[in-house]
Amino acid sequence: MKDFHAARSIVPLGEFKTKAASILKTIDEPMIITQNGRAAAVILSPAAFEEMRERLRFLDSIAKGLADAEVGRTVPHEEVRTWLDSWGSSDETDPPRCR
Repeated sequence: MKDFHAARSIVPLGEFKTKAASILKTIDEPMIITQNGRAAAVILSPAAFEEMRERLRFLDSIAKGLADAEVGRTVPHEEVRTWLDSWGSSDETDPPRCR
């Protein structure tokens, strides 16, 4: 997602209504729509929205992993390495389980 530039990224609702089609064709950074001088909405391109969602999923995964580690739900590295090394071989092992 591109950086936010307040000077060119704030559009009053009235202006947005009259120029919506052209604004939506060229949106490449978050845009704040104001109503009565206050922020009322943020518009993102579909690509920026998906990038934001992916980052949130990634951060959520990190938080879950840290929470698991804090309570001891881990698998020793050696067990994971052994399992990964067995992939595709005739004696492939089952995945290790958390303790």
